[in-house]
Amino acid sequence: MKLSDFDYSLPEELIAQVPLESRDQARMLWRNRRTGEIEHLAFSDLTEILLPGDLLVMNDTRVTARRLIGQKRSGAKVEALVLSRKGSIFTTLAKPAKKMLPGMEVLFVEGLTAIVVENHSEGLVDFEFDEPERVLESGSIPLPPYIRTTLADESRYQTVYGGQGGSAASPTAGLHFTIGLLEKLRQRGVQTAHVTLDVGIDTFRPMASENVEDHPIHGEMCEVPEETADAVACCKGRIFAVGTTSVRTLESLANGTRRVEPGRRLTSLFITPGYEFKVVDGMLTNFHLPRTTMLCMLAAFAGREQVITAYEQAVAAKYRFLSFGDSMLIV
Repeated sequence: MKLSDFDYSLPEELIAQVPLESRDQARMLWRNRRTGEIEHLAFSDLTEILLPGDLLVMNDTRVTARRLIGQKRSGAKVEALVLSRKGSIFTTLAKPAKKMLPGMEVLFVEGLTAIVVENHSEGLVDFEFDEPERVLESGSIPLPPYIRTTLADESRYQTVYGGQGGSAASPTAGLHFTIGLLEKLRQRGVQTAHVTLDVGIDTFRPMASENVEDHPIHGEMCEVPEETADAVACCKGRIFAVGTTSVRTLESLANGTRRVEPGRRLTSLFITPGYEFKVVDGMLTNFHLPRTTMLCMLAAFAGREQVITAYEQAVAAKYRFLSFGDSMLIV
C-alpha cells in the first residue's frame, strides 16, 4: 500500500483551534460501513443511536506530558515534550534534536536545569533534571502543533472520565462526552467499560515512508482490566470503541471473537487494510490528518474508498477537523 492512498485535501480553516463551549454539541457524521450510507447528526444523538445492550469501551488515560521551553547556554531555543520518566531521567521529543549532545546543559522555564544524557534517533532525547519532582508541574499541556491558539482551560483537553496518567496526547474521540450524556446512555441500557492506552509517539508520529508497511511502530503500553474483559465477553449488543486507541487496545489483547484477555502489555499493532477485526463492531472517532496511521485503521475498518469519500463529504459540509473537531460514527 502506498501512503498516497490515504491522502485527502484538508483546508486549514477547517482545523478546529478551540473546543466547542458544550462538549456534546459537536456534529457527528454517521457512516454505515456495509451500505456506505451517510447521515449528518449531532453527537448528542448517540442517546438515540446506541441501543440497550450495546457496550462503549473508552480509553481512560489522562495527559500528563508537559511541553517545556528552554534554551542552551548559547541562547538557542529548545523545546521538549516530556513523554516518560524513569527516576530523574525524562525521555522527551525534543527540537531541534540533532545538536543535543550528551553532557549539554539546557535551562528550562521556571528555573529547571537539565543535562542531555542520551540522544536517540527520531528526535527522542533523554534529559536528567536537577528537580525531577517539578518537571510534570511545569510548562504547559502539549497541544498538537496544528493548534495555534492558547487553551484557556487545560481540562478541555482531558476527557471527563480520564483517570490514569501517562499520555502525551489526549484520546480526543472521548472529548465530546459529558457526565450528563454518559448518564443518559446508562439509563438507556448502554454499558460502558474502560481500557487504558498511554498515547505516545506511535499515535501521533506522521508516516514518512511511501510504502505504508515500512512505517516503524515503537510500541505503546496498553491495559484491559478484568471487568472490561468480562463486559466484552458478556455483551449481547454491539461493541463500540471510542477512538483509535481503544480499538488498538481491544484488538491487541483479543484472544478470540468478541473476547479479550485482561492484562497489560506493550503493543506494536499497526492496523492496515486487510486486518480482520476480532472485537470491535463500531467506532467513534474524530477526523484525522491525511497520511496517518489512524486513517489507515479507519480504512481497514470501513474500506479505504468509503473513508476517503466520507472525509470529502465532511470537508464539503465544513465539519471541524482534528482534536477539537467534530465526530464520526462508523457502524
